[in-house]
Amino acid sequence: MKPRSALVYSVLRLLAFLVPFGVLMLFPIMRDYYWLAAIFAALIGLSLSMLFLRRPLEDMAASMAERRARATAPVTDEDVEDAAADAVDSPKD
Repeated sequence: MKPRSALVYSVLRLLAFLVPFGVLMLFPIMRDYYWLAAIFAALIGLSLSMLFLRRPLEDMAASMAERRARATAPVTDEDVEDAAADAVDSPKD
C-alpha cells in the first residue's frame, strides 16, 4: 500500500468530519447537544466522502489489493501435483 494514498484518504476523511462538526458547534443549540452535532457531522462526513472521495478510496484500495497479491502467491493445482510427483520420483538416500 502506498503510504501517500492512505495518508491522503485518512486526512480527507477526518476533514470531512471535523469541518462540519466545527461549523455545527458554532450554533448555540449544538453546544448544549454536542453529541447531536457529532452525529450530524458524521452523517455529513459520510455523505461528503461518498460523493467526493471516491478517487482516493479507489487508489488506496488498489494499492492494498496490489500489496496483498504480491504477499500471497496463489498455489495452483499444477504446483501441488508437480511437487507430489517430484517427491515420489526422487530417489531416497
